[in-house]
Parts: sequence; C-alpha cells; structure tokens
Amino acid sequence: MTGRRILDVLCYVAVVALGWVGVAQAQPIVGVPHDWEMNMPPGYTPVGDRLVSLHDLLLVIISLICLFVLALLIYAVWRFHAARNPVPSTTTHHTALEIAWTVIPILILVIIAIPSFRLLYFGDKAQDPAFTVKVTGNQWYWTYTYPDQGNFTVESRMLPEAERVKLKPQVPRLLAVDEEMVIPAGTTIRIIGTAAGLSMHGWTVPGFGLKKTVIPGRLNEGWINVAKEGYYFGQCSQICGDNHTFMPIGVRVVSKPEFDKWVEEKKKSAGLLPSTDVASASAPANR
Repeated sequence: MTGRRILDVLCYVAVVALGWVGVAQAQPIVGVPHDWEMNMPPGYTPVGDRLVSLHDLLLVIISLICLFVLALLIYAVWRFHAARNPVPSTTTHHTALEIAWTVIPILILVIIAIPSFRLLYFGDKAQDPAFTVKVTGNQWYWTYTYPDQGNFTVESRMLPEAERVKLKPQVPRLLAVDEEMVIPAGTTIRIIGTAAGLSMHGWTVPGFGLKKTVIPGRLNEGWINVAKEGYYFGQCSQICGDNHTFMPIGVRVVSKPEFDKWVEEKKKSAGLLPSTDVASASAPANR
C-alpha cells in the first residue's frame, strides 16, 4: 500500500470517528415533521399525549359516521332506484326518523364534548410549577423572560439560511433560531404569554400540544412538562404581519444540571451576579 493510500485511509477513519463523537454529543432533533408521516405528531408532554388520544377518538367517531352514511347511500340507491320503484314515494314525515336524527347527533356531540372539556381544563392551569417563563411575541421575534431565575431575558430570532448551514446544519430549514428557550427535562413549567406592539402572535409547539395566542395587554397561561431531552420546534400560528412566516420557535430541553449552568451564564452576561473581584474584595470586610 502506498503512502498516499495509507494517508487517505487514516483521514477517512478520523472523519468517521469525529462524526460518531458529534452524534453522541449532539442532542436529538425532536418535534419536527418527518417525511411520509400519516398521523398526528407524537405528544411529548402530558397535554400532548391527551391531545393525541382525543384525536384518535375523533378519528374513530368520524370513521364510523362516514361508514354509516355510505351504507345508507348504498341502500337507498339499491332499494329505491327507478326499476324497483316506478312510482316515487310520497312520504313527507316520519316521527321516528325525526327523533333519531336529532337525538343521535346530540349524543355524539356530548361524547366528543366530555373529553374535550377535560383536556381544555387540564392544560389551562399548571399544578405546582417549578418556575415561570414569560413568552412575549414581538414584530417579528420572540422574547423569553425568566422571572423566577433572576429575571433575565433571552431574545430569539430566526437565523438566516447561510448562518443556519454554518452554525446549526442539523436544524431544519426555516426553524433555526439564534437563542432557544431552554428548560429542564421532567419539570412542570408555567408559560405566560403576551405580545408587544399592536399585533397578536401564536406561540405554538405541536409536540407540546400547546397553542397560545399571545395578545397585547393580556396574559394567557399554559404549561409544559417535557420528559425527553432534545430540540423542539414550532412556528407562529397567528397571521401577524410581513414576517409572520419567519418567527420560528426553538425550545431546548436539557438536564437539570445543564439548565442550572445555562441560567448562571445568562445571569452573568446580564450583570445579575457579582463579579469575582468584588466578591473577593468584600470577603475580608465581612469577617
């Protein structure tokens, strides 16, 4: 084997090894559409799981209704065609049918309403949240404020395509942001939404089962508890102006120690923590 050939093999092995290391260290990209999906996106929160269950129930109900209507149409075509009934029926009223097609739809709507209202109230208020994140919709970017973690703010803007390819190539096109909302996994978090300016926005993450219309001058509440670490994405679902389609939502779910480290870094960059020099200078005076 020539020296050039040996060098090529070593380079290939090095590239493969680095690729495996990158895959092991990178968090998975979660909560984005995939090719050939046929169903609801999976739920990654308790609300998302219940939303998928409600969807499955509605799918069963509407399928049964469609099959029933199809059977009635086929029967009517076969039973009442012109060859079998040369003289058309003159029936104008049938009490039993009138009662049936009034009562049965009411019962179906009641069956749908019960789990719908349960889900609505289940996702309305957080029970014993660990902390709150305030989501503010701007024209056209998102602001995340952590009042319980020192009251610092993170601004989240869409990355231009060239920067996405360079900095975050694993993130799907039009969904990459410069700063994600970061939360710890397995933690109940209250989401408070509002909007700045005059436009409404829609903070929507399908995998969380959460869609909150944020309105200027109002606070809307929801909550999430994401069990699996990774990157989750959504988009503004309220037509809010020129750059409505360029307001992606990025949520990074990390472990609790990693989240605490991220909070410390953000507090330092925001000037919310004393510097090391000041703390060292004041230490002798406190003795």
